[in-house]
Amino acid sequence: MRKIATAAFCSVALLNAQEPIVEPVRPAAVVLVRPYLSPRVPPVRLANSGRLGNLVRAGMLYLTVQDAIALALENNIDIEVARYNPILSEWQLERSQAGGALPGVPSSAAQAGNVANGQGVAGSQAAAGVSTGSSANAAAASTNATIAQIGPIAQTLDPVIQENTVFSHQTAPQADTVQSILPVLVSNTRNSSFSYAQGFLIGGNVTVSYKDSYLNENAPTDVLNPSSAPSLSITYQQNLLRGFGVPVNSRTIRVSRLNVKASELNFKAQVSTTVNQVLNLYYALSASYEDIKAKSNAIEVAQKFYDNSKLQEQAGTLARLDVTTAEAQLASAQYDLVNSQTNLQQQQLQLKNLLSRNGVASPQLAEAHIIPTDHVTVPEVEQVQPFQDLVAQAFDNRPDLGQSRVQVENSKINLTGVRNAMLPQLNVVGDLRNTALAGSENTLPNPATGLVSPSAADPFFVGGYSDILRQIFGRNFPNYSIGVQLTVTLRNRSAQADMATAQLTYRQTELQLQKAINQIRVDVQTALTALQQARAAHQAALRAVDLQTQTLDAEQQKLALGASTPYNVILIQRDLATAQQSLVTALAAYAFARIQLDQSVGATLERNGIQIEEAKSGHVSRAPDRIPEANGALTAPNTNAAAGR
Repeated sequence: MRKIATAAFCSVALLNAQEPIVEPVRPAAVVLVRPYLSPRVPPVRLANSGRLGNLVRAGMLYLTVQDAIALALENNIDIEVARYNPILSEWQLERSQAGGALPGVPSSAAQAGNVANGQGVAGSQAAAGVSTGSSANAAAASTNATIAQIGPIAQTLDPVIQENTVFSHQTAPQADTVQSILPVLVSNTRNSSFSYAQGFLIGGNVTVSYKDSYLNENAPTDVLNPSSAPSLSITYQQNLLRGFGVPVNSRTIRVSRLNVKASELNFKAQVSTTVNQVLNLYYALSASYEDIKAKSNAIEVAQKFYDNSKLQEQAGTLARLDVTTAEAQLASAQYDLVNSQTNLQQQQLQLKNLLSRNGVASPQLAEAHIIPTDHVTVPEVEQVQPFQDLVAQAFDNRPDLGQSRVQVENSKINLTGVRNAMLPQLNVVGDLRNTALAGSENTLPNPATGLVSPSAADPFFVGGYSDILRQIFGRNFPNYSIGVQLTVTLRNRSAQADMATAQLTYRQTELQLQKAINQIRVDVQTALTALQQARAAHQAALRAVDLQTQTLDAEQQKLALGASTPYNVILIQRDLATAQQSLVTALAAYAFARIQLDQSVGATLERNGIQIEEAKSGHVSRAPDRIPEANGALTAPNTNAAAGR
């Protein structure tokens, strides 16, 4: 007893050992660094669970139905592949919640050598529209280029912070020295910008920007040198027609949420399909063992019949043709047994492939014989719900019907975006900007006279960074702007064609849903009829075996009284063996019909006590059933009986 308890404890401990996870592991770091570290996806799990090793003993794999299901949930490769789909959908949902593409912004290269309008010689020349052919002016002409976000494209919902700082040194020969009084203008600039952008589901986005342009050049004509010209702005853009409203901008998120649900249903469907395959193979394997027993008995009867026929031929009471017929019957029985044995091996191979992640390459399964310990039982009274109740249960539980409903809902959501894209584009943009200017008085001497020009700087602009902040937040130089952009597509044929296509697709999904509903009714009725037929066939086969048994008993009694012959007894024994084979076939047909009915109403998981969360994790908490023993050693039925002499 102590050994049994210790073995049971070890088995439970092995089963409770955590399987490696399949979900990506988010990085663990400080909050500022964490968003830029890649999640780590664990390697695939190719090793079988510990349950399989616990069930294989001395080359035998004794399986109950529940053990077979548990092995499939833990090791089946199709379920393992489907296990990734809900995880993928969750990450796709997270991607959708981040919003659409980022708006375009000026590149760092475009800001090289750029100065504010009116700042220094280059800024004054740019403000006056004077071109000197220098690279500074060329760069200034390409700044502040933006790409507007148009149409029903989802806003960028994740906040975006951007910072650009560019240092540059410019040496520009001056064709006209009136302003700079220098043949060569040398300037050092530092352009910095910081922005915060945020989109909203209503179809708008806000951008808060701070820019600073620092200039230090060798021009004695500058009033302030060096100088700094910063600005702080808040810009808000709102779509009023195309791209307006939460339903339009959140449609990708809603579709992603539905896709998460569809992935869950798809995983449930895969689990149900795999369990049905396991159940069908399990009971087919059980029936094959019984079939081999029946056909082995048929060989014994055929052998006795053949031996008796030869004796009667020798006695002159039976023709040679009858002996040949008996010999042909023996050969046919031997051939049937070989077929059954081959079929059993194929079924074992298929079931092993379902119960292992590496298929029959697993050393634990390669040579193991699978012995099913549960057998088909037909209840005295069939507990079957009324047809309408079964159909209603199928409507609630069938994963494929749930997926069809999700497709209809996705098509309906897609219509929202396509319909909105037909509208003209009307955007309103508001901009609030505060600017500042500060610097030091210019102390560079005039190269012609060698004298420093008297300062003409306004004391208000002479100062440092604190004066700049005072000007910006004191709103000394406020700037306002508001604009409206209207874009109308004449004829609008492209949008109309897209809308017609989307509506036609939506109608198709509605019809496909109705087709699925109709098919469910057919599936339930077909499975219910098949179950009734299988039950009737089993009753008939059971009755035939009973009658043949009674006939055999009566004939044996007649033989004991001298009123019959061994030949007649053997004939009846042959008929009994045939009836027993028919009973085995009827039992298997009933099991398949019961499984098919459960599948048609979506009750496979519930009937077999399967928890979908355990299927997702690949770890079944239920301990394996105790392995049967005989005289201290594992035993198995003989499936390699001699096919003949």
